Amino acid sequence: MPFACGQTWEGQTRTNHSPQNSVDLNRADDLGDTVVASAAGRVTTVTNLGSTSYGRYVVIDHGSGWTTLYAHLNSWSVSVGQQVAQGQAIGTVGSTGGSTGPHLHFEERLNGSAQRIVWNGAQILYFGTRSYTSANRCGSGTVTGVVDTNGANLNVRAGPGTSYAIVGSRADGATVTIQCQTYGETITGTRGTSRIWNRIGSGQFIPDAYTYTGSDGLVAPLCP
Repeated sequence: MPFACGQTWEGQTRTNHSPQNSVDLNRADDLGDTVVASAAGRVTTVTNLGSTSYGRYVVIDHGSGWTTLYAHLNSWSVSVGQQVAQGQAIGTVGSTGGSTGPHLHFEERLNGSAQRIVWNGAQILYFGTRSYTSANRCGSGTVTGVVDTNGANLNVRAGPGTSYAIVGSRADGATVTIQCQTYGETITGTRGTSRIWNRIGSGQFIPDAYTYTGSDGLVAPLCP
């Protein structure tokens, strides 16, 4: 989520929203509340459209065609080309552009097309209103990912490479907790090509190339 760990926000989706897969986020007295990066990435857009459309908005590129958009901001605290970490402050909630009251308009896009949003490993409600509590950078820095194999089970290895023993498997779509990340064998998968491996338990590693994290870079601390 684009808010700090533990914060609860009301998210509204509706069929006449533009784009339809976006979400509007509100809570009481939210004008000026801090907006954070939902995942690590590089800032590609920091723009003010004035009193129309998104108003002040920021776009972050997470790699492999994935971007997130944060609109109607009151202010921003990042610049184009800047690398941001997951959970890093990027701006504040506002009511700029075509907004009728303070809220955050949020989108997850793949190759420029808005997708149905996934938070904490689960798709949000379409269509309606629901409360969501952020798990962004909660606890000891662990983050969640979702296994993405287009249907097949994903082997869990004893180390960061296919030469290590298979110690288990995870089903496509399974949510995993990423304790830390390390570099190992380069793997090409559904999420692109990467040499990052995610430790999901003691002596348990899966390739980042088959894990959706919202970024093609590091999203958790490096393993010791």
